[in-house]
Amino acid sequence: MKQKVLIIGYVWVEPNSSAAGGRMLQIIAQFLNQNWDVTFASTAQKGEKAIDLKKIGVEEKAIALNSSSFDEFIKELSPQMVMFDRFMMEEQFGWRVADFCPNAIKILDTEDLHCLRKTREICHKKNQEFTKESLLNSDIAKREIASILRCDLSLMISTYEMDLLKNLFNIDESLIYYLPFLLPKIEEHQIKNWISFEKRKHFTMIGNFLHAPNVDAVLLLKKSIWKQIKKQLPEAELHVYGAYPTQQILELHNKKEGFLIKGYTKNPIEVVRNCKAVLAPLRFGAGIKGKLTEAMICGTPSITTSIGAEGMHEDFPWNGFITDDFDVFANKAVAIYKEKEVWQESQEKGITILNTIYDKEKIGTKFIAHLLKIKDKINILLL
Repeated sequence: MKQKVLIIGYVWVEPNSSAAGGRMLQIIAQFLNQNWDVTFASTAQKGEKAIDLKKIGVEEKAIALNSSSFDEFIKELSPQMVMFDRFMMEEQFGWRVADFCPNAIKILDTEDLHCLRKTREICHKKNQEFTKESLLNSDIAKREIASILRCDLSLMISTYEMDLLKNLFNIDESLIYYLPFLLPKIEEHQIKNWISFEKRKHFTMIGNFLHAPNVDAVLLLKKSIWKQIKKQLPEAELHVYGAYPTQQILELHNKKEGFLIKGYTKNPIEVVRNCKAVLAPLRFGAGIKGKLTEAMICGTPSITTSIGAEGMHEDFPWNGFITDDFDVFANKAVAIYKEKEVWQESQEKGITILNTIYDKEKIGTKFIAHLLKIKDKINILLL
């Protein structure tokens, strides 16, 4: 039987603006590959950076909060699966789905654990150490965990977050499912077409500036790290890209210092494939980082923090360097920029990580099989 899937989006899909947009498109592609009917609905205003989902065969529907019009919409659509994009959408619409479409599988795509990201941000701003007790006591954690418990399945993007839910929050393993980015394997012909070490130049930082960890990372680069790099590499520049830059970010632009705010790019891959290294000094956050898998896709090494690489590489060596000491961070960035052997070894490590952990063919097949297994269980219970 052909499945109908309704996705209730927190925002419309902007794959070039954020990793969340790219991930949503990856999941949609898995549904479409099964020839399922997919409808994407959102209460958000559609911006100019959003893609036209109709062009890939997805129906679009604008919906309203606290309106009975949604009840009529979902009764008529009658989907077999409903996926909520972040727990806030489940809070708003989950009870309506349960009332008017009780047999539908309810899936929560967490994107990342918001309670983890927010608690880390609060601790960082207060200059306090992040602890698991502070996470357990946060109001947002209580809301997010309640949402997970109301759904049939929650998709977790990070192995760290899977472990956190199982071991700290005692969530039953049957309610959560590890689904990282679904990416194509790097093939030999792509590697041959990568731009060489000699032809690349400059550093890049990419990140949506509606996302607080990215803002903090750019400010840190400006105030501390970049000065140390520039002193050793006077010819190098840092090109900072990202959607929705604030005035605070735009004012950091300084041509003399080689610190260039470039703003939004429609083609982040083109930017990353031409630079020598990606810098991502993230001090808080959650989930896994699209800017870092993007670097691997382009054969570009990266220097990041333990938060940046968290849950992304299992036991494999990193595609560059991981350090929380920002003096070391600067020196490692210089080493990758200057030393071809170090750069090439880092590049090869990225290939291993991508092809082993993020293989969309292997991951996607298992994901769809798992959804159908849950659906069969629900159908048996309804008999």
